[in-house]
Amino acid sequence: MKTVAIQRRQNIDYSSKIFSQVETPLAKIYAARGITDQQQLGRNLKELLPDTGLMDIDKATQRVAQAVIENQKVIIVGDFDCDGATSTAVLLLGLRMMGAGNVDYLVPNRFEYGYGLSPEIVDVASQDQPALIITVDNGVSSIEGVDRANQLGIDVVVTDHHLAGNELPNAVAIVNPNRKDCQFQAKSTCGVGVVFYLLIALRRELLARQWFEQKSIEQPNLASLLDLVALGTVADVVALEHNNRTLVYQGLQRIRAGRARPGLIALLELANRRLDKLVASDLGFAVAPRLNAAGRLDDMSIGIECLLCEDPQQAREYAVTLDQLNLERRGIEQEMQAQALQFLSELEKKLEGNQQLPTAICLYNESWHQGVIGILASRIKDKLHRPVIAFAPGDDGELKGSSRSISGVHLRDALADVNTLNPGMIKKFGGHAMAAGLTIDASKLEAFEKAFDGVITRSVQEEDLQAVLLTDGALESSQMTETYANLFRDAGPWGHSFNEPLFDNEFKIIQQRIVGKRHLKLVLMEPESGLAIDAIYFNIDEQVWPDESIQTVRAVYKLDVNEFRGKRSVQLMIEYLEAI
Repeated sequence: MKTVAIQRRQNIDYSSKIFSQVETPLAKIYAARGITDQQQLGRNLKELLPDTGLMDIDKATQRVAQAVIENQKVIIVGDFDCDGATSTAVLLLGLRMMGAGNVDYLVPNRFEYGYGLSPEIVDVASQDQPALIITVDNGVSSIEGVDRANQLGIDVVVTDHHLAGNELPNAVAIVNPNRKDCQFQAKSTCGVGVVFYLLIALRRELLARQWFEQKSIEQPNLASLLDLVALGTVADVVALEHNNRTLVYQGLQRIRAGRARPGLIALLELANRRLDKLVASDLGFAVAPRLNAAGRLDDMSIGIECLLCEDPQQAREYAVTLDQLNLERRGIEQEMQAQALQFLSELEKKLEGNQQLPTAICLYNESWHQGVIGILASRIKDKLHRPVIAFAPGDDGELKGSSRSISGVHLRDALADVNTLNPGMIKKFGGHAMAAGLTIDASKLEAFEKAFDGVITRSVQEEDLQAVLLTDGALESSQMTETYANLFRDAGPWGHSFNEPLFDNEFKIIQQRIVGKRHLKLVLMEPESGLAIDAIYFNIDEQVWPDESIQTVRAVYKLDVNEFRGKRSVQLMIEYLEAI
């Protein structure tokens, strides 16, 4: 299994003006993340990058504006994950706010049509005789699908954020910050962020044409959609650089104020999350899995309808259905994970001497569920700290693969290298640095494993395969308080590439016991002050913990406030324990 190195961030000068009114620990945290002025925190919508930096935004706006004004039939083709669902809902709601009365959506069922704007899904869409198809969170690789739409006389506007291949589809416009010829600086903008930018540009265009005035339509307040923009951004685990932080911060403010969509509120309530204390991680860990469960096991339309629903009672019913699907998904995932770990355990036993597991891990079981292999790949990647691809059976002798990566390994580029070196081995692939999908013939699995491992092995160093926990150093016992826990919580939003404060200290173990199924409840003591503090370590390795022989540990943790039966107390959320 993986080894973990604990490293502390370097001491960085925090004498900037921004820190004069900031508590010292927080000042250090901000400085370590490159914050040098107030603007960089991402609080004000006026600080968002202008949409004019997006390639093709004008072409897209002109075509969508024409569809709105002429009341043309528009079909939004989405994706079956949370980013795709929020992108679909935001675009549909935004177009309706602007007076578009003939808009619908279509999400390919992953088990019938696969990902993206395929020729088959265009044929399905064509039954409604649309004049325009707008893709969200997909489309940049849909060469054949766009060609099919063109044959049928249907225009296509692509909005996407995935990496493009050498050839782009022949669409009216392709709005994607990750186009090689796009100069937009916020490359980490996800699908729903791109859609939000399209709506900003569209509102400006319709204002210029005096559309709202002519139709007596109130100018749309696009900020009302930011709760969903925040959800999709957090769920897609894109880097929370300045632009994304702004979108997420503003969305969280709306949710905390109770001004979120009824479906989002219902999902949060089912997950026992308080709206007024909501943080970005609640969206990622409580809401996103419930929405994603629909796309993984059933039909993402359930999730989209939950987000679109205006009636709180109906929204609650959708949320309950999503919650049940998520429970089912968890059961399937746990069984698949047990099978994967058993396979890896047997593989390790066969290794001789100093042999190690392959640099890249490929897993396959003929019973695995195609909709859950992405989560499985993520879980095994976290355990082994290696790139992982999990495969499940597809149709006609094909295998569908979903992969997750580690820092320093660009998955899509790696698959492109495999494809170049072994023409025809991969039938199709796509994605980005940290996650990608692919299809191969089942007969080529063994050859693909060797080819993929070879590409990865040549591109990584030994240190890349060691997990690193980067911390903000030790907290003083006087800072292990509810006040500081709240200070750190509200200083976000925290997320990928703008990591939540993580600390490491040495503690004496006073108590340790298992709670729930696999959680370690601890009482720790800070040696110098004698402060005793509660801690919880979720999903522990049962072969390691509990261990009464371990008296002293180095703990990597987040400072948190536990609320139980109306009582609030400070606790440490343990990320890693190391015996000393």
